[in-house]
Amino acid sequence: VQLQASGGGVVQAGESLTLSCAVSGITMSHYGAGWFRQAPGKEREAVSCISASGTRTTTYYLTSAEGRFAISRDDARNMIYLHMNNLEPTDTAIYYCAVDTIAVIRSTMCSIDDYWGQGTQVTVSS
Repeated sequence: VQLQASGGGVVQAGESLTLSCAVSGITMSHYGAGWFRQAPGKEREAVSCISASGTRTTTYYLTSAEGRFAISRDDARNMIYLHMNNLEPTDTAIYYCAVDTIAVIRSTMCSIDDYWGQGTQVTVSS
């Protein structure tokens, strides 16, 4: 199983980025998926998650991301996306994508642990 995250970069506050995660080696529709981030000196946190296809879609958003970020998935292309708008310097971190067959995703929490990508750096300058 491989997850390849891309799309990170250096942007100014207020700008947008879309992160992409290419997944191979699994039938992605069976997996919950999510984006996590880790800033220097801080613990990793879940940014946004989406439940497996074929179930009632459930999404999770970090409070600070709600209204600015949107997660989506394209199971036909084995892709996961994170559309990030109105970026803030506090969004600066390494962003990781992850999938799990037994992901626990609620509107208030996200737990994903099976497979992880290598991360892509997002830097937002003020």
